[in-house]
Amino acid sequence: MTEEGWYSDPYRVHEQRWFSDGSPTVLVRDHGTTRKDPPPDGPYLEAPRHIESPPDELRRTDDDASVDPVDAAWSYFTRSSGGF
Repeated sequence: MTEEGWYSDPYRVHEQRWFSDGSPTVLVRDHGTTRKDPPPDGPYLEAPRHIESPPDELRRTDDDASVDPVDAAWSYFTRSSGGF
């Protein structure tokens, strides 16, 4: 199993759980809010089902695509200030 991305939480604790290299991680999502909660000890209660994610959400930190820090800061500033 080599799952990577958001899947239904096989432990039924949360709506979704992030899988990396086939293993459940501490990242979970409920009602669109992401936080951390370690996977419970024990077997899955159901098979994980893949959840489609927007392409930008699946970018890895080791991707070759670089981000200009000035552009990122300016983008953040204009969004947080209402575009002024």
